[in-house]
Parts: sequence; C-alpha cells; structure tokens
Amino acid sequence: MTNKINIASLPEFDASHYLDSEVAIAEYLTAIIDDGDSALLAAALGDIARARGMSEIARSAGLTREALYKALRPNAHPRFDTISKVCKALGVKLNVEAI
Repeated sequence: MTNKINIASLPEFDASHYLDSEVAIAEYLTAIIDDGDSALLAAALGDIARARGMSEIARSAGLTREALYKALRPNAHPRFDTISKVCKALGVKLNVEAI
C-alpha cells in the first residue's frame, strides 16, 4: 500500500533558492521571456530580487522596497521603465534577437 501525499502540506516552491549564479539567472529569465507572459516576467524578476536581497535591489533601482514588492508580485504588470531599472540593479540586461 502506498502513502498518499497531502498536497496542501507541501511547501510552496520558491525559485529564489536556486538562483545562485549569473548562469542560473540568465537561463531562468530566458525561459520566462520565451513564454511571453509579462506578469510571469515580473514575478521572475521578483524571484531574482529576493535571491539577491530585495532591499538592496530596491535601493539600486531607485524604488522603495514596498514599490518593488508591488511591481514584482505575481500577476503584476509593471511599466517597462520599472523592469529596466530592476534589470540594471540586478546586473542583467534583456537582449533582442531575430527569430
């Protein structure tokens, strides 16, 4: 007989625990951008900001910590200038290539 797993008792997955290198961050962002969901991009940037330290990223981006949390929460739709500031603070840039 197998034991059933209670899904509600499992911890929520947090990608920020795995974003421990520039390579991991770049691969994560590339996969998110390929998906084409702007809200998912905001949430992914939030994951990266949490991995790096939300207060430090907010300060570097010229935003309050609260504004950063609000802009990068799941299902948020931040303005492009906010995404640009956060990317710069994270030390990453978004590139465009022909498909």
